[in-house]
Amino acid sequence: MSHKYQVLLHSIFQGPLPGNVHWREVESLLHHLGATVEPILGARFRVLLNQHEFFLHHPHHSNVCSKQEIKHLRECLLGAGITPAAYDEQFG
Repeated sequence: MSHKYQVLLHSIFQGPLPGNVHWREVESLLHHLGATVEPILGARFRVLLNQHEFFLHHPHHSNVCSKQEIKHLRECLLGAGITPAAYDEQFG
């Protein structure tokens, strides 16, 4: 099962940014990484991962995340110390 997450994480960090990542895949990845994901207001979600708090938005008109949302997710994961190399070391 972790191979699916490994592939997703690598696609998030490799350029160009993917434009076909579904919100449910992002949420599943975050849970797999040990994050707490809580809905707070409308389409906003509070995420706590490795003692790092950040906020994500559920896509409004579809379930596919925009490239800008993926870029924001990448920055948030970096802030929480999550990289493909760190993931491979921990779960690989």
